[in-house]
Amino acid sequence: MLILTRKKDEEIRIDSNITIKIVSISDTHVKIGIEAPSDVEILRGEIYHRVKETTLEASSQSKNELIDVAKLKINKFRK
Repeated sequence: MLILTRKKDEEIRIDSNITIKIVSISDTHVKIGIEAPSDVEILRGEIYHRVKETTLEASSQSKNELIDVAKLKINKFRK
């Protein structure tokens, strides 16, 4: 992990098309602005993790449903 020290109104550049700017600083918060192309997805960390967990759960449920359907098909042919 790269750790940088920045002051208000200073920027961090990522590649040639992403800019992170320190907008304001208070005792407990830092506000940042991010300029990036519209095709770059930007999510807060907690939102990213929630989406990831939901996707994994949905994928797991889909696999279980496929297995259950497969069992039904096998049982049907055995009759």
